Amino acid sequence: MTLLSRTLLATAVLLTTPLTTAGTASAAPGCTSSVPYVSGEGGYDTYRIPATVTTALGTVLAFAEGRHDGAGDTGDIDVVLRRSLDGGCTWGPVAVVAAGDGDTRGNPAPVVDPLTGAVVLVTSYNSGDVTEAQIMRGEATAEQSRRVFVQRSTDDGRSFGSPRDVTGDVKPANWRWYATGPGHAIALRHGRHAGRLVVPSNHSVAPPAGSGDTGQEARYYGAHAIYSDDGGRTWQTGFVDETYDGYSNANESTAAELPDGRVYFNSRDQNGTSAGNRLDSVSSDGGESLDRPYTMQPSLNDVPVVEGSVLQLPGAGAPLLFSGPSVPTARQSMAVWRSTNGGATFTKVLTLSQQRAAYSDMVRLDGQTVGLLYETGQSGTYETIEFRRLPVTDLS
Repeated sequence: MTLLSRTLLATAVLLTTPLTTAGTASAAPGCTSSVPYVSGEGGYDTYRIPATVTTALGTVLAFAEGRHDGAGDTGDIDVVLRRSLDGGCTWGPVAVVAAGDGDTRGNPAPVVDPLTGAVVLVTSYNSGDVTEAQIMRGEATAEQSRRVFVQRSTDDGRSFGSPRDVTGDVKPANWRWYATGPGHAIALRHGRHAGRLVVPSNHSVAPPAGSGDTGQEARYYGAHAIYSDDGGRTWQTGFVDETYDGYSNANESTAAELPDGRVYFNSRDQNGTSAGNRLDSVSSDGGESLDRPYTMQPSLNDVPVVEGSVLQLPGAGAPLLFSGPSVPTARQSMAVWRSTNGGATFTKVLTLSQQRAAYSDMVRLDGQTVGLLYETGQSGTYETIEFRRLPVTDLS
């Protein structure tokens, strides 16, 4: 596979927020895979947290976090983007969509508005001087803590407007941590909520006073959703998982609209005491509420504690797909599972390699191909973010 150019390129892009650019990428022979991001290239120590969508014009957008100072989750972090006009075989230059400028911007959750074709990008922010643990312990000020921003592109992802703060609409005052996605959000296409944009998210709350749970903040993680019925202009909070029992700690989340119009949610279990690392639930009202509480998904017990992705293929009887590493105790061996019963059970259908692997996101490329954007490496888990083109016949 051809690696990214080490030459920093400067390209002017016109719109509200100019995009700075760096590097190029190309695919392996046969266009089965490409490497849009290589850690250490383009002025970044590490690229992490992939998210991908296909625009209304068929352009593939590959978002990631560009981490300047190291592989850690805090510090000077930008949201970056590469565009592909040939289904993920080759990539244009790296563009900075949201600059950290010393702070942390990340957790990209892109979605294409089906009514206008605009690309809507929801991201999270915090001061580069604080960590997730400090925020969860309540040690960060309001200005340092997690916030939520929205951007739009009306030119096929070539440029994006400035990040707009919508925190006051989607984050209650008693929440501490907050994270969108990461991975693609969804636009509903069926029923009375058709056109709604739904972003699976997670949060944390403070332990109750007098609980003695200092240092046990993870048990106060919960999943939730935010949604917009006007193409991302205004937002509100949908369902909120408020169990906080330590048995199931719903964390990073992903979503898909099932053929019957229900929304399937699948979440990372952040070290809950339940026997497994994946949780799921469904919503019959477009993400406003859950039909049942989050429960363990035992058919995904091969997946370690990590983010994952779900994607519903179109057509009658088409499967729901899940992607993630497939070694329960390690981030290794990226794989794809399928479900033919709306997420009730999953079966592993493909293992991409035995290399280290972590976060991933899936995207429909056409009726015959799915794209999988994922973190991987030979000696380190976050050496590259690879884009793999997978024939649908290999997944069904």
